[in-house]
Amino acid sequence: MIPIGSGDGLKNLEGHSDFDVVWPWRRPGGLRRGATAVLRVRNEAPSLRFVLPPLLRAVDHVLLVDNNSDDGTGAEALRVAAESGHADRFTLKHYPFDVARAGAEHLAQHERSVHSLAYFYNWCFSHVETRYSWKWDGDMVLTTEGEVSLADLSWQVGNTDAVVRVPRHGLYLESDSRAHLDLGLRNIEEWGFPMGPDFVYAKAPEWEIRTTPERFEMFALPQGLCVELKYLDGDEFAHWTDPQSFATSLRNRRKRREWTVFNALNEGTVPEGVVTLEAPAGMHVVDYVTKEWLPRVPRPFVVDDPAHARG
Repeated sequence: MIPIGSGDGLKNLEGHSDFDVVWPWRRPGGLRRGATAVLRVRNEAPSLRFVLPPLLRAVDHVLLVDNNSDDGTGAEALRVAAESGHADRFTLKHYPFDVARAGAEHLAQHERSVHSLAYFYNWCFSHVETRYSWKWDGDMVLTTEGEVSLADLSWQVGNTDAVVRVPRHGLYLESDSRAHLDLGLRNIEEWGFPMGPDFVYAKAPEWEIRTTPERFEMFALPQGLCVELKYLDGDEFAHWTDPQSFATSLRNRRKRREWTVFNALNEGTVPEGVVTLEAPAGMHVVDYVTKEWLPRVPRPFVVDDPAHARG
């Protein structure tokens, strides 16, 4: 079997040549030193005013790929980037094809289709021009410490093969002044990767997965550097085919925890390991948590909730 990252790129099954994947390390001139954060987003407009400013300050470039948003995500991203004073570090691209939702819908999709999660991710990252990349979500907000840490790393990782794991904690927004921070689950996924043929996306049973060589260096950042925004009045699981499957899949421990916390909070119950926070008057709760509360709270945080530690 020919490795995915070999050759010059990937052609999609549908024949949309404008959206063929061309590996950036094969382009004339190659990749430059630095790190790029890549956001693949759909309807994330409300979060971008919190997500983009610290990220734009922390990395060399931010690439945001808008996938058929209908809430003005693209326009909001451009506005926030310009307002932050870092429009020169920001690129907006559009991906016009509907992408399969994680789970059964993804499993049924061919890996080389423009509707495949794996193909979509490879297309997004094919536009990176730096030697390192951060896989970032449109709802992930750096804390004050997180911004400094990522900025320090971004100039160091440009010539390495290290994979970086970034802990993040769900911040469930009840209103502009009240939120619930889940410190009961340490979610430490791989979010930083070198750009090269050994680090591309392949199809896994329920989602995409980034391939890695057998031997590589990996390290994790400390807790408290990033939160992931969840809106209690929104549909936080719309990108999944069947959220009920979280209860049966051994691979979905994190999603089971999110499903449990989200539904419990909407029913008026605060689960073990979740902290309820109120922002001071005149301050948004996201700013309060990321700029004041989290940087001051003692480490380590609450350990994993025993009720969700199995499977």
